[in-house]
Amino acid sequence: MVEEPDNLMLAILRKLDLRTERMAEDIHDMKIRLTSVEEGLAGVNRRVDRIENRLEKIEKRLGLIDA
Repeated sequence: MVEEPDNLMLAILRKLDLRTERMAEDIHDMKIRLTSVEEGLAGVNRRVDRIENRLEKIEKRLGLIDA
């Protein structure tokens, strides 16, 4: 009878360890994906900045804004 609670406790601890390991792997994957999203967003922001600069030049040439 003494061995059963120990075995039960070990089984519970092993399950907790597996769940914790899975969560750590999931968090690692999410970090990688978030980094990818951030890099993509930075690229989009650079493109928008270039478009704004080009638009400003066009507006100046057309005399729509003061040079």
